[in-house]
Amino acid sequence: MQPPLASASGPTPVWRATLSGLCANLVGVGLARFAYTPIIPALIAAQWFVPSQAAYLGAANLAGYLAGALLARPLAARVSAVTVLRAMMVLTAASFPACAYPLSFAWFFAWRFAAGLGGGALMVVAAPTILRHVRALQRGLVGGVIFAGVGIGIAASGTLVALLLRQGLVATWYSLGILAVLLTAAAWGGWPSASAVAISPAPLTAARMDSSAALKALYVEYGLSAVGLVPHMVFLVDFIARGRGLGIESGARYWVLFGISAIAGPVLLGSVADRVGFRPTLRLTFALDAVLIIVLVNHPFALALSAMVVGASVSGVVPLALGRVHELVRGDAQQRGAWSVCTIAFAVGQAAAAYGFSYLFARTDGAYPILFGIGAGAFVLALALDFAIACVGRNPGPSPRMGELP
Repeated sequence: MQPPLASASGPTPVWRATLSGLCANLVGVGLARFAYTPIIPALIAAQWFVPSQAAYLGAANLAGYLAGALLARPLAARVSAVTVLRAMMVLTAASFPACAYPLSFAWFFAWRFAAGLGGGALMVVAAPTILRHVRALQRGLVGGVIFAGVGIGIAASGTLVALLLRQGLVATWYSLGILAVLLTAAAWGGWPSASAVAISPAPLTAARMDSSAALKALYVEYGLSAVGLVPHMVFLVDFIARGRGLGIESGARYWVLFGISAIAGPVLLGSVADRVGFRPTLRLTFALDAVLIIVLVNHPFALALSAMVVGASVSGVVPLALGRVHELVRGDAQQRGAWSVCTIAFAVGQAAAAYGFSYLFARTDGAYPILFGIGAGAFVLALALDFAIACVGRNPGPSPRMGELP
């Protein structure tokens, strides 16, 4: 039976801490980032901003996310992880009603940046704060539930936000703010305190030995996975609606399917990883994504399968990468540091890909096969890199001489 986590007010059940983590990711990434996507056309239609400004406001969130990933660990070291988590959830929640007033482009940009800052910090701090108190055999499932918050936000972007927009932009921003406040309140008392006793790390195994190269490779692989996911995240609806001529409503239905899969993906993949290991599950995910991106064709079943598999990976790859960090790194501080670098690598890959693909899309007059082909290639490269590092690890070279440290 899983022991409770200690908190200032008494024992905190694992499910309670997990719920707090889910709420944090739902607010910081699920709503703060993905809810903005369906709002963009409404911003332009209401003449709050011109299209180019709306695009830059989307980029402001990505820039803030990178800043949050960079600042999270120093902030947590200066105060405490729980203080950072609560403050960043409050900051992100405040950004929604602030965006109800387009006082100026700079005002809106600053608050979209703040929302990204909160999301990046929450991504770095929330899950490790909880998982350090969870037994190794449960980390995949618990991590999957925590990151399901991202998928819930994606699903909400295609359903709840569309309904809210019928009431106008101001009502939409305020409603999202109220939801974020409620989620912040739900998470507030569920974080394990700094005095909680962490689960002892697993004994040193072959998976952890000589892991420096494998860890560096993981950073690159995780960044490449961000590149591979961007075409679906940005262009899937437009590809279905205009590229395949199936219409906007059809594209929206596939986006909802994409979001539902993003909810189930982390839980499913995390459960599989608990049984077979994080590295094999990560490899399988890379392989399936590469194949399912390539087979995008004008057939409902193929489109649905691609949306489901890649949708599951958008949020599912996160607990897999975090679990892989725990396999490779010993010590809480070292694990937090490695996960911070992973988050930064993902943020850089995502931002670079978003700008790069947008540039290619404009220069090639909407050549979708090129975009999706590059995305598939990123996953193939990540998979090849992981196998290459594994082969090197099996041939570490000559053994050290007597008296030398290995």
